[in-house]
Formats: sequence, C-alpha cells, structure tokens
Amino acid sequence: MATTIRVRAFAKINLGLRILAQRPDGYHEIRTIYQAVSLADRLEISLSPRRHGIHLECDDPAIPAGRANLVYRAGELWKRARKFRGGIHVRLRKRIPAGSGLGGASSDAAAALLGLERLTGDRLSVAERLRLAARLGSDVPFFLWGGRCLGIGRGEEVYPLGDLPRRDCLIVFPGFTVSTAEAYREVRRLGLTESPRRPKIHFFGARPHFSLEDWGPAENDFEQLVFARWPELARLKRQLIRAGAETASLTGSGSAVFALFDSARTLARAAALIPRGWKQYSTRTLSRPEYRRLLVQ
Repeated sequence: MATTIRVRAFAKINLGLRILAQRPDGYHEIRTIYQAVSLADRLEISLSPRRHGIHLECDDPAIPAGRANLVYRAGELWKRARKFRGGIHVRLRKRIPAGSGLGGASSDAAAALLGLERLTGDRLSVAERLRLAARLGSDVPFFLWGGRCLGIGRGEEVYPLGDLPRRDCLIVFPGFTVSTAEAYREVRRLGLTESPRRPKIHFFGARPHFSLEDWGPAENDFEQLVFARWPELARLKRQLIRAGAETASLTGSGSAVFALFDSARTLARAAALIPRGWKQYSTRTLSRPEYRRLLVQ
C-alpha cells in the first residue's frame, strides 16, 4: 500500500442558482447547476500505521487546522467508516480564496475522501461515499463527480449532466468575503425566496442536448442581495458582459464573480478591466473525464 498521494481540489462555479422555499429542517430548497473549473487547491495525504489521529498543515494561516476544517472532519468520518486505526497527515496548499463562493473548503473535503480511497485501495460504495460527503456540507457531493451537475435539495442531491463545450473562465475575487449562512438569513428577512412549485430546470440547461446558448445568461438569486450591498460587483458583471463574456454571474453566495469566454484572447482583454487590488484567476471549465483524470497529480 502506498503511503502518500497528491490530489487536486478543483473549484466550482454556479451556472445559475435559484433559492426556493425554506424547508422544515431550516435549510432552503435550491436549484443550481454546478460546473467544475481548473482553479485548484492541492493536498498531500500521508498515512502512518504507527501514529494515530489526524494532523493538518495549511500554507494559509487564516485557514483553521483542526476540526473547524472540513478536511480534518472528512478524515475523521473516513477513519470511522473504514475502521482505520493509523494516523492521517495532510498538507494543504490553498489557491481557491475562502469565502468566495467557489467551494474551496467543500472541494478540499471531497478530495480528501477520494484521496484516502485511492491511497488505501479501500473503496467505499457510491452510496456510502455520497452519504459521508453530504454530512460534511451541501456542496461536497458535487466534488465527488465534477464536470457539470444539477444540484437540488439543499444542493447535496446531485445529478450528473452532459458536459458543455470547454470555455475559458475568468474568476474575480474582490478580497472581501460573504458568509453563506448570513446571506440565507438575509434572503429570509427580505422575503426573496421563490415558490418551490416550478424548479425551472429547463432554464439552467439541464437537458440531454445542448448548444452554446446553454451558457447564459446565468441568473443567481443571491445577486439581488449581494449587488445591493456591493454595487461594484454589479458594475463588474456588466463590464465583463460588455467585454465579450458569453455569460457572467456571482458564484454561490459570492463574493467572487465569474465570466465565460469563447477564447483566451477575449478573456485577456476583459481581465484588463479588473480593478487594481482585486484578485483574478484565468482558468477554464473541466469536463467530467478531465476532472477525474486530473484529480491525482
């Protein structure tokens, strides 16, 4: 059995996100299309049969290294499920900005689960793997699949969709974060939820056949809330569309905004519009086969 593996944890964008009614369990019913992109954190996972417990190191001091980190909790769940008595050591290199809506923490947790399986050869069933992922967070199950997926329920119920044509993707992070929990509380306070009767799956391009029109426009119900507080993000979205983006939107509850382009040249021209001091990432969409192939470094 190998003792070390290196895996990538890819970011996601939301090609549309609808917030429906609040559920009895306190969560909101949503409809979204997840899309994996090539921006990634990196994890080095090592096992030690002579040690116990979980040790996590991260190159970003702002990221917690204990149970507050989903990677740590993923290790705990996996150890318990597989009755593994040895130690797990993880080195995490962060590139996906935290609090951006790009799913970095969730992707890290899913990559840890998949990496531990690859490392040990002790595979969970699909149902058990998804169950563990859903316990860690609403976005985590998507990162077990990659590519393009429909997400319903609170986002944890995931259905793989056909991949769309590859697109260059510009992600802009303004440097401030948006709390997802606070965003949902504000959605409730302002009464911005929709009726759950019409999921509007057709709008999201969740169809067996597709065309380039499926890329847009992406609509995200959090934009009404987030753009009202940070109008500079709404202005950025308009600028990106005028610069040639096929679609542009807030991802998740923000604060990152993404734009998809049909060429790297058009993306580069749009990138010149980004305000100084904001972080930008030139990346691309990943199909499901690419996602699986690139997972292990």
